[in-house]
Amino acid sequence: MPKPAYHIFVCTNERPPGHPKGSCGHKGARSILEKIDMGIEQRGLFGKVFLTTASCMGPCSMGSVVVVYPDGVWYREVKPEDVDEILDQHIVQGKRVERLEIPEAMWG
Repeated sequence: MPKPAYHIFVCTNERPPGHPKGSCGHKGARSILEKIDMGIEQRGLFGKVFLTTASCMGPCSMGSVVVVYPDGVWYREVKPEDVDEILDQHIVQGKRVERLEIPEAMWG
């Protein structure tokens, strides 16, 4: 099997309901994961893209969080309806989906 060109991580962490940090798991992360998985298959990207679930990746208030490597692009507030755009624009065309990126200022 060849080395994949992309590795997508989807935070699926779940905290108890009402937890002050919230969690991606309560913001539709499983639906996003399933849609990415189906999208990889539909686009014939199996082997080119690895998909992995992740526990908490930090920016809980911005969930659901999706990270694409090797580019190191962190997407925030991802919804199932954003998945096609991420796959078509970022993975297929190599262009970041800027409207979904976590701003650099948030990391300061």
